[in-house]
Amino acid sequence: MTSPLANPITLPNGTILPNRLAKSAMTEGLADKFDQPTPAHYQLYKTWSEGGTGLHITGNIMIDKRYLERAGNVVLENADQLPRFKEWAAQGTVGGNHLWVQLNHPGRQCPKLVNKEPLSPSDVHLDMLGNFGKPRAMTDADIEEVIERFATSASLVKEAGFTGVQIHCAHGYLLSQFLNPLINKRDDQWGGSLENRARIIRKVIVSVRKAVGADFPIGVKLNSADFQKGGFTLEECAQVSGWLAEDGIDLLEISGGNYEQTSLLGTEPTDVRESTRKREAYFIEYAEQIKASANIPIMITGGFRSRAVMEAAIEKGEVDVIGLARPLCTQPNCSQLLIDQSVDEIDHYEDELVLGTGFWGNNSSSNLIKAINSFGQVGFYYWQIISLSKGLPPEPKLRTFRAFVRHIKNDAKLNIRRKMA
Repeated sequence: MTSPLANPITLPNGTILPNRLAKSAMTEGLADKFDQPTPAHYQLYKTWSEGGTGLHITGNIMIDKRYLERAGNVVLENADQLPRFKEWAAQGTVGGNHLWVQLNHPGRQCPKLVNKEPLSPSDVHLDMLGNFGKPRAMTDADIEEVIERFATSASLVKEAGFTGVQIHCAHGYLLSQFLNPLINKRDDQWGGSLENRARIIRKVIVSVRKAVGADFPIGVKLNSADFQKGGFTLEECAQVSGWLAEDGIDLLEISGGNYEQTSLLGTEPTDVRESTRKREAYFIEYAEQIKASANIPIMITGGFRSRAVMEAAIEKGEVDVIGLARPLCTQPNCSQLLIDQSVDEIDHYEDELVLGTGFWGNNSSSNLIKAINSFGQVGFYYWQIISLSKGLPPEPKLRTFRAFVRHIKNDAKLNIRRKMA
């Protein structure tokens, strides 16, 4: 019997995805010192393209070189940059898959080494180990410029030959910051009520649609919740999802958390029910409520590891597209293996990437040890991406502390190189 994962899906604007598996965005950190794509991107996405995944979404591409999520981000601002993007699009679609660009602005989650005064809806500081400067509250002119920049970058994405675009409204980045009342303290048309807090996102979608036309698919990545008391809630997410459906988006990816509540790093939110844990996907129960509010295809990323769970989620209509991220770093052809039904589970290493137990483990009261464990996991998967981008096999035996050290050294090198450019 053919796996339901192999079934194509037609999006609202008529775009057809060849199967139900998607690579969710992962920041690559492979840009050159001028924030441009490199042959490493071409090799990485060619490898992934040949692995059977129907939709690939790039790591977050910045719309403004003054504000990055990290050094090593790619920036797309003007047509002079298009030749390298065209090569990326060509190499990343050799397998017949879709390749969408995720566009993003980090807001206050811009490291101090990149910009000491980032932008945010309000001047609420992200105080994490001194890594981020206090943000400047955006003016109306700043907000309108951001909206225009998303539209400009989206039009360039289409011109470069990519097959779609995703707007990043999750994980505590700028558009997500507007939704979060703990960060957005404004009392003007951009703050206060949910309608006001969502205004910038809706204007971005309308502007991007005008820039790319009706036939070019637009996706949105949205938090199901921030998992912070007083933050963006599931009920608010359902309402925003309904508005985005009215605005004409084609695919909604559900995720959750931010830098202060790290569901995005693979840590499950604390209020996820045991039944959801057993079904693996962190956010699937949230998707059920969102689907009831918005008639739009839903993609869920986070936790899927076994084929049976993925197939059941598709067959039951709980989700329309299964998002994969970390498994593709260590097993870039895992989608084809799942579709062929030749594996029951895909590789995962999260349980192994912990510095033992007790003092060295997740139960340690030391914030430093917790940070090493969290960023060691992140570093492990970054390093797999670097290996694939060089045409090398993954390095699954890399251990947590070494991955942490490599990650810190690599980020420092990227920051220094960019500063000296």
